[in-house]
Amino acid sequence: MAFDCSCFFLVVLFSASCKVITSLDQMCIEKEANKTYNCENLGLSEIPDALPNTTEFLEFGFNFLPTLHNRTFKRLINLTFLDLTRCQINWIHEDTFQSHHQLSTLVLTGNPLIFMAETSLNGPKSLKHLFLIQTGISNLEFIPVHNLENLESLYLGSNHISSIKLPKDFPARNLKVLDFQNNAIQYLSREDMQSLEQATNLSLNFNGNDVKGIELGAFNSTVFQSLNFGGTSDLSVIFNGLQNSTTQSLWLGVFDDTDDKDISSAMLKGLCEMSVESLNLQKHHFSDFSSTTFQCFTQIQELDLTATHLAGLPSGIKGLNLLKKLVLSVNHFDQLCQINAANFPSLIHLHIRGNMRKLNLGVGCLEKLGNLQTLDLSHNDIEASDCCSLQLRNLSHLQTLNLSYNEPLGLQSQAFKECPQLELLDLAFTRLHINGPQSPFQNLHFLQVLNLTYCFLDTSNQQLLAGLPALRHLSLKGNHFQDGTIMKTNLLQSVGSLEILILSSCDLLSIDRQAFYSLENISHVDLSHNSLTCDSIDSLGHLKGIYLNLAANSINVISSHLLPILSQQSTINLSHNPLDCTCSNIHFLTWYKENLHKLEGSEETMCANPPPLRGVKLSDVKLSCGITVVGIFFLTVFLLLFTILLFFAVKCLLRWKYQHI
Repeated sequence: MAFDCSCFFLVVLFSASCKVITSLDQMCIEKEANKTYNCENLGLSEIPDALPNTTEFLEFGFNFLPTLHNRTFKRLINLTFLDLTRCQINWIHEDTFQSHHQLSTLVLTGNPLIFMAETSLNGPKSLKHLFLIQTGISNLEFIPVHNLENLESLYLGSNHISSIKLPKDFPARNLKVLDFQNNAIQYLSREDMQSLEQATNLSLNFNGNDVKGIELGAFNSTVFQSLNFGGTSDLSVIFNGLQNSTTQSLWLGVFDDTDDKDISSAMLKGLCEMSVESLNLQKHHFSDFSSTTFQCFTQIQELDLTATHLAGLPSGIKGLNLLKKLVLSVNHFDQLCQINAANFPSLIHLHIRGNMRKLNLGVGCLEKLGNLQTLDLSHNDIEASDCCSLQLRNLSHLQTLNLSYNEPLGLQSQAFKECPQLELLDLAFTRLHINGPQSPFQNLHFLQVLNLTYCFLDTSNQQLLAGLPALRHLSLKGNHFQDGTIMKTNLLQSVGSLEILILSSCDLLSIDRQAFYSLENISHVDLSHNSLTCDSIDSLGHLKGIYLNLAANSINVISSHLLPILSQQSTINLSHNPLDCTCSNIHFLTWYKENLHKLEGSEETMCANPPPLRGVKLSDVKLSCGITVVGIFFLTVFLLLFTILLFFAVKCLLRWKYQHI
């Protein structure tokens, strides 16, 4: 498809023709040249001839391939990943993949399989991951066992399976993940589990099956990486059936629509008869919650009590000296002291997110947690006029602190002096009131990541970021600068160690040429979603080899003298800018096509002007700017007339001279 436009220079003498050629869209999207392709949802009934034989990664879902045979993918012998989700496959014939020795992942999710030949999976020498989710399987004998010796994960979710007994001679030795979620499994026998004896550190998923019985000793012979019985209504069945078993992780959470029995202290005594390191009980109710509830938790190292309707934890809990991680999110605490932190002297990670009530930090509620390294208190409506020294008392080993998505916090000078080892501090979407001219972060000499997204800061305070010699990642997204300008002298001059700087959505209009001169180690600058023009690119002239995001600004014409600045960067994003696709921008458009390997978001980098080209990708535009036939005609006429006029002028001049001799 072509468009023509004419523009005149020096009235009608010179003109430029702007011819745009848009390439035909390929049916399949090329993600990596000659290797990775997405052909999903194109209504295809065969492999397109345009796909190169070197293709390794192919997403072919949501097409129409009712029958697979040994000619279907024959020429794509380099395939390592093949996704055939919902291709209406019914039949998979003999030796379908016999030429695909490198195939390691095969996805057959959502296909109504009727038949799989015994040798249908022959060929791949290292098939490791097989997805048979929602394929209508009701019996595991349906799965061909040939050539599965290296299988590591088998996904069989959302089928009609009632018995997990694997086919005879099924090679389970290398199996690491076996997923039966959302099937019809209600009873697990010792005979069923014997077929898995070869596997070690297996992750077994029965989520959504509501198991009602487990034969005693069924899980004794294998050490598991994880067991998931999520959605089981009666946990006593699980605890009784898992006696003398060993697993690193046990997931027993329920869902909002599960009609489950309340957990009693007597029920949890089953934990005394098994070895578990990580336990998840999310969304359960406790019938008699007291210190005795935890008497069999002595070996637990990670405990997740998310959304268990708790308003407090009892004091005097004994035996939790090994507990390293505790999750108490989405509960009903009024004050942080109600968790009775002294019960968990060895705690390293504490997460209390999304509390259902406004959470008061109290004073020194966590001071007994001297080993704490990670504290997440985000999404809790926390509000404090003087934060956070008293609240975080004695947390000298804390390395990660998340106070994002809370109510306004007032920060004094050295607000985090109790946490001098902090490496990551997240205050995003929490309005901060800085009380005083000094930096509240000035004692955090080890801080590497600081997230101040939408904190409504006074960015004119040049001392705001003082005292952060190790800071590498800084986000000031959503904070406004005075008059929309980053001046030569600014708050960034004290953080010369920065490597990543986020200044998106700051309503920026301009940047001084020397604003970033102190950032000698910078490698990533995000200036997207502002109102910057091409003049601001000049401020980046001293930066080289960086990731530069200028998406969604007001850049239209980029002058040729700015192109070297862009050329010296590693990756550039110019998408969603009102770019000019006329001959006045020809130097940039030429540079753009020559540097596509550096450009990110090219699918969204489109012309905004002239109107006929609005929405056309820059990579699809070719301009031909020069003198047209019409221009040549007028130039010739002009030169001819000029020559004639010059001739007569000279003739008249000579005649005049002769007359006056």
